[in-house]
Amino acid sequence: MDNTKLSYASGSTDVPLLDLTIGQLLDQAAAQHGENEALICCHQDIRWSYDEFKAEVERVAAGLISLGLNKGDRVGIWSPNKAEWVVTQFATAKAGLILVSINPAYRLTELEYALNKVACRMLILADKFKSSDYVEMIQTLAPEITECKPGKLRSDKLPHLEIAAVIASKAPPGFMRFTDIASRATSDDWLRLKAVEKELLPDDPVNIQFTSGTTGTPKGATLSHRNIVNNGFHVAACQKFTCEDRLCIPVPLYHCFGMVLAVLGCTSHAATMVFPDEAFEPESVLAAVERERCTALYGVPTMFIAELGLPNVRRFDLSSLRTGVMAGSPCPIETMKQVIEVMNMGDVTIAYGMTETSPASTQTNPDDSIENRVGSVGRVHPHVEIKIIDEAGQTTPRGVQGEFCTRGYSVMTGYWADEEITAEVIDSDGWMHTGDLATMDTDGYVNITGRLKDMIIRGGENIYPREIEEFLYQQRPIQEAQVFGVPDEKYGEEICAWIVLKPGESLSAEDVKDLCMGQIAHFKVPRYVRFVDEFPMTVTGKIQKFAMREQMIEALDLKSIKTA
Repeated sequence: MDNTKLSYASGSTDVPLLDLTIGQLLDQAAAQHGENEALICCHQDIRWSYDEFKAEVERVAAGLISLGLNKGDRVGIWSPNKAEWVVTQFATAKAGLILVSINPAYRLTELEYALNKVACRMLILADKFKSSDYVEMIQTLAPEITECKPGKLRSDKLPHLEIAAVIASKAPPGFMRFTDIASRATSDDWLRLKAVEKELLPDDPVNIQFTSGTTGTPKGATLSHRNIVNNGFHVAACQKFTCEDRLCIPVPLYHCFGMVLAVLGCTSHAATMVFPDEAFEPESVLAAVERERCTALYGVPTMFIAELGLPNVRRFDLSSLRTGVMAGSPCPIETMKQVIEVMNMGDVTIAYGMTETSPASTQTNPDDSIENRVGSVGRVHPHVEIKIIDEAGQTTPRGVQGEFCTRGYSVMTGYWADEEITAEVIDSDGWMHTGDLATMDTDGYVNITGRLKDMIIRGGENIYPREIEEFLYQQRPIQEAQVFGVPDEKYGEEICAWIVLKPGESLSAEDVKDLCMGQIAHFKVPRYVRFVDEFPMTVTGKIQKFAMREQMIEALDLKSIKTA
Protein backbone atom coordinates (compact mmCIF):
# COMPACT_ATOMS: atom_id res chain seq x y z
CA MET A 1 0.00 0.00 0.00
CA ASP A 2 1.50 3.39 -0.99
CA ASN A 3 1.71 6.39 1.33
CA THR A 4 -1.18 8.18 -0.37
CA LYS A 5 -3.42 5.46 1.02
CA LEU A 6 -1.79 5.33 4.45
CA SER A 7 -2.33 7.80 7.29
CA TYR A 8 1.10 9.40 6.83
CA ALA A 9 2.10 12.87 5.62
CA SER A 10 5.21 15.05 5.59
CA GLY A 11 5.22 18.83 5.51
CA SER A 12 6.63 21.18 2.92
CA THR A 13 10.33 22.07 3.09
CA ASP A 14 10.11 24.96 0.60
CA VAL A 15 10.77 27.56 3.32
CA PRO A 16 13.96 26.65 5.23
CA LEU A 17 13.93 26.34 9.00
CA LEU A 18 15.17 29.43 10.83
CA ASP A 19 18.65 28.87 12.24
CA LEU A 20 18.24 31.51 14.94
CA THR A 21 18.20 31.81 18.71
CA ILE A 22 15.37 33.73 20.34
CA GLY A 23 17.72 36.66 20.92
CA GLN A 24 18.72 36.74 17.27
CA LEU A 25 15.04 36.63 16.29
CA LEU A 26 14.42 39.81 18.31
CA ASP A 27 17.57 41.45 16.92
CA GLN A 28 16.34 40.75 13.39
CA ALA A 29 12.87 42.22 14.07
CA ALA A 30 14.36 45.38 15.60
CA ALA A 31 16.89 45.80 12.78
CA GLN A 32 14.23 45.54 10.08
CA HIS A 33 11.21 47.15 11.80
CA GLY A 34 12.57 48.98 14.83
CA GLU A 35 9.89 51.69 14.82
CA ASN A 36 7.01 49.22 14.55
CA GLU A 37 4.99 48.69 17.73
CA ALA A 38 6.18 45.49 19.38
CA LEU A 39 4.29 45.21 22.65
CA ILE A 40 1.14 46.87 23.94
CA CYS A 41 0.04 45.94 27.46
CA CYS A 42 -3.38 47.53 27.88
CA HIS A 43 -3.76 46.91 31.61
CA GLN A 44 -0.30 48.32 32.38
CA ASP A 45 -0.47 51.24 29.94
CA ILE A 46 2.76 50.12 28.26
CA ARG A 47 3.47 50.65 24.57
CA TRP A 48 6.93 49.81 23.17
CA SER A 49 8.40 49.80 19.68
CA TYR A 50 10.71 46.95 18.69
CA ASP A 51 13.72 49.20 19.32
CA GLU A 52 12.43 50.14 22.79
CA PHE A 53 11.49 46.55 23.59
CA LYS A 54 14.91 45.23 22.55
CA ALA A 55 16.65 47.87 24.68
CA GLU A 56 14.59 46.90 27.75
CA VAL A 57 15.28 43.19 27.15
CA GLU A 58 19.03 43.76 26.92
CA ARG A 59 19.12 45.86 30.09
CA VAL A 60 17.41 43.06 32.02
CA ALA A 61 19.62 40.40 30.39
CA ALA A 62 22.74 42.23 31.51
CA GLY A 63 21.21 42.57 34.98
CA LEU A 64 20.64 38.81 35.14
CA ILE A 65 24.30 38.27 34.25
CA SER A 66 25.25 40.62 37.09
CA LEU A 67 23.47 38.33 39.56
CA GLY A 68 25.99 35.58 38.87
CA LEU A 69 23.69 33.45 36.74
CA ASN A 70 25.51 31.26 34.24
CA LYS A 71 24.60 29.70 30.90
CA GLY A 72 22.13 26.85 31.42
CA ASP A 73 20.93 28.01 34.85
CA ARG A 74 17.17 27.81 35.33
CA VAL A 75 15.10 30.92 36.05
CA GLY A 76 11.44 30.50 36.95
CA ILE A 77 8.69 32.97 36.00
CA TRP A 78 5.49 32.84 38.05
CA SER A 79 3.11 35.53 36.98
CA PRO A 80 -0.02 36.28 34.98
CA ASN A 81 0.31 38.14 31.68
CA LYS A 82 2.47 41.21 32.17
CA ALA A 83 5.03 43.08 30.09
CA GLU A 84 7.69 41.85 32.54
CA TRP A 85 6.88 38.26 31.58
CA VAL A 86 7.68 38.91 27.92
CA VAL A 87 10.82 40.90 28.81
CA THR A 88 11.97 38.00 31.00
CA GLN A 89 11.32 35.51 28.19
CA PHE A 90 13.71 37.30 25.85
CA ALA A 91 16.19 38.45 28.51
CA THR A 92 16.77 34.94 29.82
CA ALA A 93 17.16 33.67 26.25
CA LYS A 94 19.77 36.32 25.45
CA ALA A 95 21.65 35.56 28.67
CA GLY A 96 21.81 31.83 27.89
CA LEU A 97 19.46 30.92 30.73
CA ILE A 98 16.60 28.40 30.66
CA LEU A 99 13.22 29.93 31.42
CA VAL A 100 10.95 27.75 33.54
CA SER A 101 7.29 28.60 32.91
CA ILE A 102 5.28 28.13 36.10
CA ASN A 103 1.50 27.89 36.08
CA PRO A 104 -0.05 30.94 37.80
CA ALA A 105 -2.55 28.59 39.46
CA TYR A 106 0.13 26.53 41.23
CA ARG A 107 -0.08 26.25 44.99
CA LEU A 108 2.53 25.29 47.56
CA THR A 109 3.10 21.62 46.76
CA GLU A 110 3.13 22.16 43.00
CA LEU A 111 5.45 25.15 43.24
CA GLU A 112 7.88 23.33 45.52
CA TYR A 113 7.96 20.36 43.15
CA ALA A 114 8.54 22.49 40.03
CA LEU A 115 11.32 24.64 41.51
CA ASN A 116 13.16 21.63 42.92
CA LYS A 117 12.64 19.35 39.92
CA VAL A 118 14.61 21.63 37.62
CA ALA A 119 16.78 23.25 40.32
CA CYS A 120 15.75 26.87 39.74
CA ARG A 121 18.37 29.35 40.99
CA MET A 122 16.10 32.35 40.50
CA LEU A 123 12.37 33.00 40.59
CA ILE A 124 10.71 36.08 39.12
CA LEU A 125 7.19 36.42 40.50
CA ALA A 126 4.18 38.68 40.66
CA ASP A 127 3.26 39.70 44.19
CA LYS A 128 -0.35 38.48 43.89
CA PHE A 129 -2.80 37.08 41.35
CA LYS A 130 -6.48 36.50 42.06
CA SER A 131 -6.66 34.47 45.30
CA SER A 132 -2.96 33.60 45.25
CA ASP A 133 -0.49 35.57 47.34
CA TYR A 134 2.76 34.54 45.66
CA VAL A 135 5.05 36.33 48.10
CA GLU A 136 3.32 34.72 51.06
CA MET A 137 3.68 31.27 49.47
CA ILE A 138 7.41 31.74 48.99
CA GLN A 139 7.68 32.91 52.60
CA THR A 140 5.80 29.78 53.67
CA LEU A 141 8.05 27.43 51.69
CA ALA A 142 11.24 29.34 52.51
CA PRO A 143 10.74 31.24 55.80
CA GLU A 144 14.51 31.82 55.83
CA ILE A 145 14.06 34.49 53.15
CA THR A 146 13.03 37.12 55.70
CA GLU A 147 16.46 36.82 57.33
CA CYS A 148 18.52 36.71 54.11
CA LYS A 149 19.90 39.49 51.97
CA PRO A 150 18.26 39.68 48.53
CA GLY A 151 19.92 37.15 46.23
CA LYS A 152 21.40 35.15 49.11
CA LEU A 153 18.56 32.79 50.01
CA ARG A 154 19.49 29.50 51.68
CA SER A 155 16.40 27.35 52.21
CA ASP A 156 15.86 23.81 53.43
CA LYS A 157 12.77 23.18 51.29
CA LEU A 158 14.04 25.06 48.23
CA PRO A 159 17.76 24.24 48.33
CA HIS A 160 18.55 25.48 44.81
CA LEU A 161 16.69 28.80 44.95
CA GLU A 162 18.93 31.79 45.71
CA ILE A 163 17.20 34.81 44.17
CA ALA A 164 13.58 35.95 44.29
CA ALA A 165 12.60 39.07 42.34
CA VAL A 166 9.08 40.45 42.73
CA ILE A 167 7.19 42.42 40.10
CA ALA A 168 5.98 45.13 42.48
CA SER A 169 6.79 48.66 43.59
CA LYS A 170 8.11 47.44 46.95
CA ALA A 171 10.05 44.30 47.81
CA PRO A 172 9.54 42.40 51.09
CA PRO A 173 12.64 41.41 53.11
CA GLY A 174 14.85 38.99 51.22
CA PHE A 175 13.28 39.80 47.82
CA MET A 176 14.55 42.21 45.20
CA ARG A 177 12.43 44.29 42.85
CA PHE A 178 12.25 43.25 39.21
CA THR A 179 12.78 46.88 38.23
CA ASP A 180 16.15 46.89 40.02
CA ILE A 181 17.61 44.01 38.00
CA ALA A 182 18.54 46.13 34.97
CA SER A 183 20.22 48.87 37.01
CA ARG A 184 22.70 46.40 38.53
CA ALA A 185 24.60 45.76 35.30
CA THR A 186 28.13 47.09 34.94
CA SER A 187 30.15 47.49 31.75
CA ASP A 188 31.74 44.11 32.48
CA ASP A 189 28.29 42.50 32.69
CA TRP A 190 27.42 43.95 29.28
CA LEU A 191 30.61 42.51 27.83
CA ARG A 192 29.83 39.12 29.36
CA LEU A 193 26.31 39.28 27.92
CA LYS A 194 27.66 39.85 24.41
CA ALA A 195 30.13 36.99 24.87
CA VAL A 196 27.39 34.62 26.01
CA GLU A 197 25.15 35.56 23.08
CA LYS A 198 27.92 34.65 20.64
CA GLU A 199 28.22 31.18 22.22
CA LEU A 200 24.51 30.31 22.03
CA LEU A 201 23.28 27.76 19.51
CA PRO A 202 19.73 27.23 18.18
CA ASP A 203 19.72 23.69 19.57
CA ASP A 204 20.45 24.85 23.14
CA PRO A 205 17.57 24.32 25.60
CA VAL A 206 15.80 27.60 26.39
CA ASN A 207 12.47 26.75 28.02
CA ILE A 208 10.97 24.19 30.38
CA GLN A 209 7.18 23.86 30.50
CA PHE A 210 5.41 21.60 32.95
CA THR A 211 2.73 19.57 31.23
CA SER A 212 -0.66 19.56 32.93
CA GLY A 213 -1.27 15.84 32.83
CA THR A 214 -4.24 14.32 34.62
CA THR A 215 -2.18 11.69 36.41
CA GLY A 216 1.19 11.57 38.10
CA THR A 217 3.52 14.47 38.80
CA PRO A 218 3.97 17.21 36.17
CA LYS A 219 6.73 16.58 33.64
CA GLY A 220 9.11 19.31 32.46
CA ALA A 221 9.04 19.37 28.66
CA THR A 222 12.37 20.89 27.60
CA LEU A 223 12.34 22.97 24.43
CA SER A 224 15.17 24.46 22.37
CA HIS A 225 15.45 27.79 20.54
CA ARG A 226 15.04 25.89 17.26
CA ASN A 227 11.91 24.13 18.52
CA ILE A 228 9.94 27.22 19.44
CA VAL A 229 11.38 29.88 17.11
CA ASN A 230 10.36 27.81 14.10
CA ASN A 231 6.99 26.71 15.42
CA GLY A 232 6.01 30.29 16.19
CA PHE A 233 7.19 31.39 12.75
CA HIS A 234 5.30 28.73 10.81
CA VAL A 235 2.03 29.10 12.74
CA ALA A 236 2.07 32.85 12.03
CA ALA A 237 3.15 32.30 8.43
CA CYS A 238 0.15 30.03 7.91
CA GLN A 239 -2.03 33.03 8.85
CA LYS A 240 -0.02 35.21 6.41
CA PHE A 241 1.29 37.48 9.15
CA THR A 242 3.26 40.59 8.20
CA CYS A 243 4.69 43.50 10.17
CA GLU A 244 1.30 45.19 9.79
CA ASP A 245 -0.59 42.57 11.79
CA ARG A 246 -1.68 43.20 15.36
CA LEU A 247 -2.43 40.15 17.49
CA CYS A 248 -4.68 40.22 20.56
CA ILE A 249 -3.28 37.74 23.12
CA PRO A 250 -5.61 36.71 25.96
CA VAL A 251 -4.05 33.25 26.32
CA PRO A 252 -1.63 32.77 29.25
CA LEU A 253 2.04 33.39 28.61
CA TYR A 254 3.25 30.49 30.72
CA HIS A 255 1.88 28.09 28.10
CA CYS A 256 3.15 27.42 24.55
CA PHE A 257 0.07 29.06 23.08
CA GLY A 258 1.06 32.39 24.61
CA MET A 259 4.83 32.43 24.62
CA VAL A 260 5.43 30.51 21.37
CA LEU A 261 2.51 30.80 18.98
CA ALA A 262 1.73 34.37 20.04
CA VAL A 263 4.95 36.06 21.21
CA LEU A 264 7.49 34.30 18.99
CA GLY A 265 5.01 34.16 16.12
CA CYS A 266 4.65 37.94 16.25
CA THR A 267 8.37 38.58 16.70
CA SER A 268 9.30 36.38 13.75
CA HIS A 269 7.19 38.66 11.51
CA ALA A 270 7.73 41.93 13.45
CA ALA A 271 3.98 42.02 14.16
CA THR A 272 2.46 43.75 17.20
CA MET A 273 1.58 41.92 20.42
CA VAL A 274 -1.49 43.26 22.26
CA PHE A 275 -2.19 42.02 25.78
CA PRO A 276 -5.72 43.00 26.87
CA ASP A 277 -5.49 41.98 30.53
CA GLU A 278 -3.44 39.98 33.02
CA ALA A 279 -5.96 37.13 32.75
CA PHE A 280 -8.78 36.30 30.41
CA GLU A 281 -11.85 38.54 30.56
CA PRO A 282 -14.07 38.32 27.48
CA GLU A 283 -15.10 41.97 27.53
CA SER A 284 -11.54 43.30 27.86
CA VAL A 285 -10.51 41.11 24.90
CA LEU A 286 -13.13 42.55 22.57
CA ALA A 287 -12.46 46.07 23.86
CA ALA A 288 -8.74 45.66 23.07
CA VAL A 289 -9.51 44.31 19.59
CA GLU A 290 -11.67 47.34 18.89
CA ARG A 291 -9.34 49.96 20.42
CA GLU A 292 -6.09 48.63 18.96
CA ARG A 293 -7.61 47.54 15.62
CA CYS A 294 -6.29 44.02 16.04
CA THR A 295 -6.16 41.90 12.90
CA ALA A 296 -5.83 38.56 14.70
CA LEU A 297 -7.08 36.94 17.90
CA TYR A 298 -5.93 33.79 19.66
CA GLY A 299 -7.81 31.64 22.13
CA VAL A 300 -8.96 28.24 23.24
CA PRO A 301 -12.55 27.32 22.30
CA THR A 302 -13.88 28.17 25.77
CA MET A 303 -12.56 31.72 25.36
CA PHE A 304 -14.28 32.22 22.02
CA ILE A 305 -17.47 30.73 23.46
CA ALA A 306 -17.34 33.23 26.34
CA GLU A 307 -16.71 36.14 23.95
CA LEU A 308 -19.57 35.10 21.69
CA GLY A 309 -21.76 34.66 24.77
CA LEU A 310 -21.48 38.32 25.80
CA PRO A 311 -24.91 39.98 25.48
CA ASN A 312 -23.22 43.01 23.86
CA VAL A 313 -20.86 41.10 21.56
CA ARG A 314 -22.30 42.75 18.44
CA ARG A 315 -21.72 46.25 19.85
CA PHE A 316 -17.96 45.88 19.52
CA ASP A 317 -16.37 46.91 16.24
CA LEU A 318 -14.48 43.76 15.25
CA SER A 319 -14.18 44.68 11.59
CA SER A 320 -10.37 44.84 11.78
CA LEU A 321 -10.15 41.10 12.56
CA ARG A 322 -9.32 38.71 9.76
CA THR A 323 -7.47 35.72 11.21
CA GLY A 324 -6.27 33.98 14.36
CA VAL A 325 -5.81 30.60 15.94
CA MET A 326 -8.19 28.45 17.91
CA ALA A 327 -6.35 25.62 19.68
CA GLY A 328 -5.70 23.96 23.02
CA SER A 329 -8.70 21.63 22.97
CA PRO A 330 -11.18 20.34 20.37
CA CYS A 331 -13.23 23.11 18.80
CA PRO A 332 -16.98 22.61 18.46
CA ILE A 333 -17.97 23.02 14.82
CA GLU A 334 -20.81 25.41 15.68
CA THR A 335 -18.42 27.67 17.62
CA MET A 336 -16.06 27.81 14.65
CA LYS A 337 -18.89 28.90 12.37
CA GLN A 338 -19.91 31.69 14.78
CA VAL A 339 -16.33 32.96 15.06
CA ILE A 340 -16.26 33.34 11.29
CA GLU A 341 -19.71 34.91 11.01
CA VAL A 342 -20.01 37.05 14.16
CA MET A 343 -16.38 38.00 14.84
CA ASN A 344 -15.36 38.64 11.24
CA MET A 345 -12.52 36.10 11.45
CA GLY A 346 -12.97 34.72 7.96
CA ASP A 347 -9.36 33.48 7.86
CA VAL A 348 -9.34 31.89 11.33
CA THR A 349 -7.26 28.74 11.60
CA ILE A 350 -7.37 25.69 13.82
CA ALA A 351 -4.05 24.42 15.15
CA TYR A 352 -3.40 21.14 16.90
CA GLY A 353 -0.43 20.14 19.00
CA MET A 354 0.94 19.62 22.48
CA THR A 355 3.59 21.18 24.71
CA GLU A 356 6.04 18.40 23.87
CA THR A 357 5.92 19.35 20.17
CA SER A 358 6.51 23.11 20.56
CA PRO A 359 3.39 22.89 20.16
CA ALA A 360 1.75 22.77 16.69
CA SER A 361 1.92 19.76 14.34
CA THR A 362 -1.05 20.53 12.09
CA GLN A 363 -2.99 23.64 11.12
CA THR A 364 -5.77 24.61 8.78
CA ASN A 365 -5.08 27.21 6.12
CA PRO A 366 -7.14 30.36 5.47
CA ASP A 367 -7.50 29.15 1.87
CA ASP A 368 -8.99 25.80 2.92
CA SER A 369 -12.65 25.12 2.23
CA ILE A 370 -15.03 26.00 5.02
CA GLU A 371 -15.75 22.28 5.45
CA ASN A 372 -12.11 21.50 6.14
CA ARG A 373 -11.67 24.56 8.35
CA VAL A 374 -14.56 23.63 10.62
CA GLY A 375 -14.25 19.86 10.40
CA SER A 376 -10.54 19.19 10.92
CA VAL A 377 -7.36 20.41 12.61
CA GLY A 378 -5.70 20.86 9.24
CA ARG A 379 -2.79 19.25 7.53
CA VAL A 380 0.81 18.59 8.49
CA HIS A 381 3.04 21.58 9.33
CA PRO A 382 6.20 22.39 7.34
CA HIS A 383 9.27 20.28 8.21
CA VAL A 384 7.12 17.87 10.26
CA GLU A 385 6.03 14.28 9.69
CA ILE A 386 2.80 12.82 11.05
CA LYS A 387 1.24 9.38 11.06
CA ILE A 388 -1.65 7.54 12.65
CA ILE A 389 -0.97 4.07 14.02
CA ASP A 390 -3.01 1.12 15.27
CA GLU A 391 -2.45 -0.83 18.50
CA ALA A 392 0.24 -2.91 16.78
CA GLY A 393 2.16 0.22 15.80
CA GLN A 394 1.30 -0.08 12.10
CA THR A 395 0.27 2.97 10.08
CA THR A 396 -3.48 2.83 9.50
CA PRO A 397 -5.17 3.22 6.11
CA ARG A 398 -6.62 6.68 5.44
CA GLY A 399 -9.89 7.15 7.31
CA VAL A 400 -9.10 4.56 9.98
CA GLN A 401 -8.77 5.80 13.56
CA GLY A 402 -5.56 5.34 15.53
CA GLU A 403 -3.02 7.17 17.70
CA PHE A 404 -1.55 10.38 16.30
CA CYS A 405 2.26 10.48 16.19
CA THR A 406 4.59 13.27 15.02
CA ARG A 407 8.29 13.65 14.26
CA GLY A 408 10.61 16.49 13.26
CA TYR A 409 12.33 19.67 14.49
CA SER A 410 9.39 20.44 16.81
CA VAL A 411 9.73 17.41 19.11
CA MET A 412 11.09 18.41 22.53
CA THR A 413 14.60 17.50 23.63
CA GLY A 414 12.96 15.45 26.40
CA TYR A 415 11.44 15.67 29.86
CA TRP A 416 13.89 17.32 32.24
CA ALA A 417 15.75 14.70 34.31
CA ASP A 418 13.28 12.00 33.21
CA GLU A 419 14.97 9.87 30.55
CA GLU A 420 12.81 6.84 31.31
CA ILE A 421 9.52 8.74 30.93
CA THR A 422 10.86 10.46 27.81
CA ALA A 423 11.54 7.04 26.26
CA GLU A 424 7.93 6.05 26.92
CA VAL A 425 6.61 8.78 24.59
CA ILE A 426 9.44 9.29 22.06
CA ASP A 427 10.35 6.04 20.34
CA SER A 428 13.74 5.01 18.98
CA ASP A 429 12.85 6.47 15.56
CA GLY A 430 12.06 9.89 17.03
CA TRP A 431 8.27 9.65 16.82
CA MET A 432 6.35 11.43 19.58
CA HIS A 433 3.34 9.34 20.63
CA THR A 434 0.68 11.88 21.61
CA GLY A 435 -2.01 9.69 23.15
CA ASP A 436 -4.58 11.42 20.95
CA LEU A 437 -6.90 9.47 18.68
CA ALA A 438 -7.23 10.76 15.12
CA THR A 439 -8.14 10.00 11.54
CA MET A 440 -6.61 11.31 8.30
CA ASP A 441 -8.70 11.74 5.17
CA THR A 442 -7.65 11.19 1.56
CA ASP A 443 -6.45 14.82 1.27
CA GLY A 444 -4.33 14.64 4.42
CA TYR A 445 -6.68 16.55 6.74
CA VAL A 446 -6.56 15.30 10.33
CA ASN A 447 -9.50 15.03 12.69
CA ILE A 448 -8.87 14.53 16.41
CA THR A 449 -11.47 12.08 17.64
CA GLY A 450 -10.56 11.79 21.31
CA ARG A 451 -7.97 10.64 23.81
CA LEU A 452 -6.85 7.05 24.20
CA LYS A 453 -7.68 7.35 27.90
CA ASP A 454 -11.02 9.13 27.26
CA MET A 455 -12.58 6.24 25.41
CA ILE A 456 -15.66 4.82 27.13
CA ILE A 457 -16.21 1.06 26.93
CA ARG A 458 -19.91 0.40 27.58
CA GLY A 459 -21.00 -3.23 27.37
CA GLY A 460 -18.21 -3.99 24.93
CA GLU A 461 -18.96 -0.98 22.70
CA ASN A 462 -16.10 1.50 22.19
CA ILE A 463 -17.59 5.00 22.52
CA TYR A 464 -15.68 8.20 21.75
CA PRO A 465 -17.01 11.20 23.73
CA ARG A 466 -16.13 13.73 21.02
CA GLU A 467 -18.79 12.29 18.70
CA ILE A 468 -21.53 12.75 21.30
CA GLU A 469 -20.24 16.22 22.23
CA GLU A 470 -20.41 17.38 18.62
CA PHE A 471 -24.02 16.21 18.40
CA LEU A 472 -24.96 18.04 21.62
CA TYR A 473 -23.25 21.25 20.45
CA GLN A 474 -25.61 21.31 17.47
CA GLN A 475 -28.70 21.52 19.71
CA ARG A 476 -29.94 25.11 19.90
CA PRO A 477 -30.29 25.44 23.72
CA ILE A 478 -26.83 23.97 24.46
CA GLN A 479 -23.76 26.23 24.70
CA GLU A 480 -21.16 23.66 25.81
CA ALA A 481 -21.10 19.93 26.51
CA GLN A 482 -18.56 17.49 27.91
CA VAL A 483 -19.04 13.72 27.88
CA PHE A 484 -17.17 11.10 29.93
CA GLY A 485 -17.62 7.68 31.47
CA VAL A 486 -18.51 6.68 35.02
CA PRO A 487 -18.46 3.17 36.56
CA ASP A 488 -21.50 0.94 36.06
CA GLU A 489 -22.11 -2.54 37.49
CA LYS A 490 -24.01 -3.85 34.46
CA TYR A 491 -22.14 -2.29 31.52
CA GLY A 492 -18.74 -1.54 33.06
CA GLU A 493 -19.13 2.13 32.19
CA GLU A 494 -22.05 4.46 31.58
CA ILE A 495 -22.14 7.78 29.77
CA CYS A 496 -22.39 11.05 31.64
CA ALA A 497 -22.84 14.50 30.06
CA TRP A 498 -22.20 17.86 31.70
CA ILE A 499 -24.00 20.66 29.89
CA VAL A 500 -23.86 24.46 29.96
CA LEU A 501 -27.04 26.00 28.56
CA LYS A 502 -27.20 29.24 26.61
CA PRO A 503 -28.59 32.24 28.57
CA GLY A 504 -32.35 32.09 28.86
CA GLU A 505 -32.61 28.46 27.75
CA SER A 506 -33.90 25.57 29.85
CA LEU A 507 -33.75 21.82 29.44
CA SER A 508 -34.25 18.82 31.66
CA ALA A 509 -32.17 15.66 31.66
CA GLU A 510 -35.06 13.87 29.96
CA ASP A 511 -35.17 16.59 27.30
CA VAL A 512 -31.52 15.93 26.51
CA LYS A 513 -32.11 12.20 26.20
CA ASP A 514 -35.12 12.84 23.96
CA LEU A 515 -32.95 15.02 21.69
CA CYS A 516 -30.50 12.12 21.37
CA MET A 517 -32.97 9.31 20.80
CA GLY A 518 -33.19 8.38 17.17
CA GLN A 519 -30.36 10.75 16.29
CA ILE A 520 -27.41 8.80 17.73
CA ALA A 521 -27.08 5.11 18.59
CA HIS A 522 -29.01 4.15 21.72
CA PHE A 523 -25.84 3.04 23.53
CA LYS A 524 -24.38 6.55 23.06
CA VAL A 525 -27.27 8.33 24.76
CA PRO A 526 -26.09 9.75 28.13
CA ARG A 527 -27.58 8.00 31.11
CA TYR A 528 -26.57 10.79 33.49
CA VAL A 529 -26.96 14.50 32.69
CA ARG A 530 -25.84 17.37 34.89
CA PHE A 531 -26.38 21.06 34.12
CA VAL A 532 -23.54 23.32 35.25
CA ASP A 533 -22.45 26.94 34.85
CA GLU A 534 -18.86 26.03 33.99
CA PHE A 535 -16.45 23.12 33.72
CA PRO A 536 -13.36 22.48 35.86
CA MET A 537 -10.37 23.39 33.71
CA THR A 538 -6.72 24.33 33.72
CA VAL A 539 -5.55 27.93 33.31
CA THR A 540 -5.03 27.20 29.61
CA GLY A 541 -8.66 26.22 29.11
CA LYS A 542 -8.17 22.47 28.99
CA ILE A 543 -11.22 20.70 30.33
CA GLN A 544 -10.46 18.39 33.28
CA LYS A 545 -12.73 15.43 32.66
CA PHE A 546 -11.08 13.47 35.44
CA ALA A 547 -12.35 16.07 37.93
CA MET A 548 -15.90 15.80 36.55
CA ARG A 549 -15.71 12.03 36.73
CA GLU A 550 -14.58 12.15 40.38
CA GLN A 551 -17.42 14.52 41.28
CA MET A 552 -20.02 12.31 39.61
CA ILE A 553 -18.68 9.14 41.24
CA GLU A 554 -19.07 10.90 44.59
CA ALA A 555 -22.52 12.34 43.80
CA LEU A 556 -23.89 9.07 42.43
CA ASP A 557 -22.24 6.95 45.15
CA LEU A 558 -20.41 4.78 42.63
CA LYS A 559 -17.20 4.34 44.63
CA SER A 560 -17.90 0.70 45.37
CA ILE A 561 -18.15 -0.24 41.69
CA LYS A 562 -14.92 -1.74 40.42
CA THR A 563 -14.10 -1.37 36.74
CA ALA A 564 -11.08 -2.39 34.73
